[in-house]
Amino acid sequence: MQMSAAATAAGHQSGKNKLNRPVFFSSALLIIAFTIVIIAFPQASTVWLSGAQITLANSFGWYYILVVAAYLGFIIWLALSPYGKIKLGADDEQPAFSYGAWAGMLFSSGIGISLLYFGASEPLTHYLYPPQGAAATPAAASQAMTLTFLHWGLHGWAIYALIAVALGYFAYRHKQPLALRSALYPLLGERVHGVAGHAVDCFGIVVTVLGLVSNLGIGSLQISAGLEHLFGLQNSHGTLLAVIIVMTIVATLAAISGVEVGIRRLSNLNVLLFASLLLFVLSMGPTLHLLNAMTQNLGDYISNFVGKTFDLYAYDRPSDWLGKWTLFYWAWWISWAPFVGLFIARISRGRTIREVVTGVLLLPLAFTLAWLSVFGNSALDLLISHGATELSRTALEQPAMTMYMLLAHYPFGTAMSGVAIFVGFVLFLTPADSGAVMLANLSVRGSGSDHDADADAPHWLRIFWSALIMAVTVGLMFADNISAIQTTIVLASLPFSMVLVLYMACLLKTLRMEFKPAIAVKTAVKVARQA
Repeated sequence: MQMSAAATAAGHQSGKNKLNRPVFFSSALLIIAFTIVIIAFPQASTVWLSGAQITLANSFGWYYILVVAAYLGFIIWLALSPYGKIKLGADDEQPAFSYGAWAGMLFSSGIGISLLYFGASEPLTHYLYPPQGAAATPAAASQAMTLTFLHWGLHGWAIYALIAVALGYFAYRHKQPLALRSALYPLLGERVHGVAGHAVDCFGIVVTVLGLVSNLGIGSLQISAGLEHLFGLQNSHGTLLAVIIVMTIVATLAAISGVEVGIRRLSNLNVLLFASLLLFVLSMGPTLHLLNAMTQNLGDYISNFVGKTFDLYAYDRPSDWLGKWTLFYWAWWISWAPFVGLFIARISRGRTIREVVTGVLLLPLAFTLAWLSVFGNSALDLLISHGATELSRTALEQPAMTMYMLLAHYPFGTAMSGVAIFVGFVLFLTPADSGAVMLANLSVRGSGSDHDADADAPHWLRIFWSALIMAVTVGLMFADNISAIQTTIVLASLPFSMVLVLYMACLLKTLRMEFKPAIAVKTAVKVARQA
């Protein structure tokens, strides 16, 4: 009996781990070929990509604004509608993770080291170079925080929630593989398992790798800046290489340990460290001013929400500000959405659509806005009230150093800079290791069975994707062309944003079909009772 069970398990393991060759090789070759071209022709590629980004911002800015607003409106409506009661799984299925563990992984999967990078530098930049009005004024400070909240607020988290709900619904309730293609089954039918489905998964992998390469690049710059500030280590290629290798090795080990062990524990550590650093700055700084500013920032964000959502600066035309900031952020959220949404779906089995949407939109968002408000207003206060002009120069010239320069104005600044370096390291790890797991999962075929929907890909695939991300990042940073990846993210997000529109249509169509029998039964019962 034991031998039979073992044989069955072995057969199932091999089935679920079967490599999806068209997706794996196509995506890997596309990424490698693109990287080689960027490294071989750095100047020409930069000129072409920059030109393409400007064209896209000028021609499709209206589209990005409308489509991101549509994602947010749709997912909120879905959660509030009767469909919100539907579970991602069977009606009697219990959640796969406890609420605390689930909330911690939600927080860590979507919040990366970029929050350290931009937390103080972005508000300072908007204050000094606002899209509207005079610079370095109280109005500019208020506008700077409103714009920062906009870029890190509900719109981006709605994109994650949309993908998580769509993929989790079709995987756990309709027994499709947990893959990007599955949400298009109502549109493509069985073709979703052929070339069309391969193309969706392949493109999703490429976009995800671009986002993770950008994350690793920003992370290495952030940690290298901290080492330079703390120990005087020169921010050289050698330092960057060492940081990238160490970060990748640790992230790969966490990815190998799986979601239930390594990623969950890292998420818990992530939340604890992040909260500790936030409370330190809040308590050691001008606490009352920061609390007042946080309350006003929230009010400004809410009162300006609709206007800023649709603001294209059509009558101002602030040069290329919109393309460099708001449109770049929307594109960046979309590029991260495949793997973050897939990961959220992976950990949300057994929860209702309403739970997932509410959790994704509110739990990480509350901390994100608190962080941005505390660090952003602390930086603005040091500049405006205490004349810390070196902080503004750093924000413009070396954004990665801004956080450490800010902490230097506080008691125990050196020790807290060390904590910030460690926080940055852990912040990088959770998206990196969950990203490697999700990339590996997209590279294999799933049977769509209950077991396979929760099964992760073999270790060698996770190692491969981690190594490829590291190699691409090293090559681009040594060629001083990491900005090319960030530009490419904006371009690549355009076609994937259209896939998300199809997700909404397919999800709504299937939910209506599922709900019709329930409505019919309720109507029949009501008629019977009246009779």
